[in-house]
Amino acid sequence: MSDEHLPEPAAAEAAAPGAEVRARRTGMFGVRGSGDTSGFGGLRRDVVFPAPAERPFGGWYDAVVDTLEAAVPGGVAQVVVHRGELTLHVHREHLAAAARALRDEPDLRFEVCASVSGVHHPDETGAELHVAYHLLSMTHNRRVRVEVTCPDADPHVPSVVATYPTADWHERETWDFFGIVFDGHPALTRILMPDDWPGHPQRKDYPLGGIGVEYKGGTIPPPDQRRSYT
Repeated sequence: MSDEHLPEPAAAEAAAPGAEVRARRTGMFGVRGSGDTSGFGGLRRDVVFPAPAERPFGGWYDAVVDTLEAAVPGGVAQVVVHRGELTLHVHREHLAAAARALRDEPDLRFEVCASVSGVHHPDETGAELHVAYHLLSMTHNRRVRVEVTCPDADPHVPSVVATYPTADWHERETWDFFGIVFDGHPALTRILMPDDWPGHPQRKDYPLGGIGVEYKGGTIPPPDQRRSYT
């Protein structure tokens, strides 16, 4: 069945009030015109971003936001509470200070950075690249997500390795796959792809096929010619 004969996607009635529908996808992975006979061509899905939360946020969320805003004035861009999770959207110029406050403030004490991951939203003009940090407080048994954005034309975000050393390889992976530059990282090099690999494979504008076998003829340089971190 061709796309033109499929019904129009329903509006996002189920979305929370104020939620923003960023895109509407059809079929599996948004593919069109593939001659798919599996039935996936009839899928319709709204890409919905939850709305910013309003006070009171509930539980311990208000205290965490208050403490962070007092420690880093102007650092928090917005707060989102969705599906029982707290996300703090932070301006990227305040990220380093916010990370230190989240780790060191006695009422916060998010001592562990469990992961750093990138997201590419090519249709979000001026904020095409997102970085999400998942933090864990061993002291208070709490989790929080911190998110920052940067434009594709200026893909720079401050590194948090000085505060969270465990972010080292995570930031390298995010650079490798998304092309986000972490300023201040001690050795921002590829971690999975070869050093000379063109592009960043998890971006949505990266080609899905038709790429030559780039490992063919690969060589290992002698030890004195390999990259060094010293």
